[in-house]
Amino acid sequence: AFGDGITWAVMDIGIDVSHPHFELHKNIDAASPYHQDFTDPTGPGNPLKDEYGHGTHVAGIIAGEQSADPSKPSDPAKRMAVWQERGASDDPANKKTLSRKVELKSISGMAPKCKLVSLKVLNKFGSGSASNVIAAISHVQLLNGHGRDLKVHGVNLSLGHRFDPKWFACGHSPLCVEVNRLVKSGVVVVVAAGNTGYGTLQSKEGATDTCLDLTINDPGNAECAITVGSTHRDSPHKYGVSYFSSKGPTGDGRYKPDLVAPGEKIISCAAANSTLVKDATDGQECAYFESSGTSMAAPHVSGAIAAFLSIRTEYIGEAEKVKQIFTSTATDLGRDRYFQGSGLVDLMRAIQSV
Repeated sequence: AFGDGITWAVMDIGIDVSHPHFELHKNIDAASPYHQDFTDPTGPGNPLKDEYGHGTHVAGIIAGEQSADPSKPSDPAKRMAVWQERGASDDPANKKTLSRKVELKSISGMAPKCKLVSLKVLNKFGSGSASNVIAAISHVQLLNGHGRDLKVHGVNLSLGHRFDPKWFACGHSPLCVEVNRLVKSGVVVVVAAGNTGYGTLQSKEGATDTCLDLTINDPGNAECAITVGSTHRDSPHKYGVSYFSSKGPTGDGRYKPDLVAPGEKIISCAAANSTLVKDATDGQECAYFESSGTSMAAPHVSGAIAAFLSIRTEYIGEAEKVKQIFTSTATDLGRDRYFQGSGLVDLMRAIQSV
């Protein structure tokens, strides 16, 4: 289950097509007209460039693969280096994250051979309007002939917009409506739940950090989307759901998130000269770096489903059935339903169930 024959769209800030992680399996066809930039109506833009570093990191979790070449001793240090967080300084005058540079022998996305399409909906600062996402969804619908001939089998949305109850019922905003419509056409849509699952409670005893319910972002509120929360990378049964992961229920009382997946200190691709990478590595050159958030959890599920579809091809175009399979085969972490959804994504169990 390597993702052969499956194409996944990444609606994000763009993907650094030059990253060596995507070379081996030619995950990104730079000449493809499928790639589009929806952030600049005045020009063609460049969806295969990532100045912020988010989209490339997300894409590397879904697909791609790289191994250090022992015949080229300079290669591992240059191309397989990763910066990992190793704590925080205890100097109150200079609070900063302490990192170290280590070498990787190999790294792979969840579905290493899956093809990727970059649909740029966020600008170089990581922001963008919901209308950009809606335009990108319409683009996928056109590519797929509105479900008649799927060229794109799934979409990853590691982004979120605040739900506005003054104007729309929960799950019925224009963005959620278009996500549901895309799923009904046969495309799997995986969405990050959001990172607003905690906040500060003010009482007479002072301020206390606490978890917050009803914090799922749009389009995670969409009924048909697979909404993904975050767990600790290691020992999820022990440590459970990440403190920042947005919690359910939805504003109208439905269960969300649907699944959880690893989202803390996840190693993936570092886009060249991007903002996030410079911040994480103090400006040092590296090929991979760690990042955290439900943005990292969602592509684990996207990649798992791409791998599933590559060997269970009868479920291509059956997006709602795919959601049912993955939610029914998830591993229960013993946490509240509004924290963990159906549980931790389990690719092997999903494959064996059908």
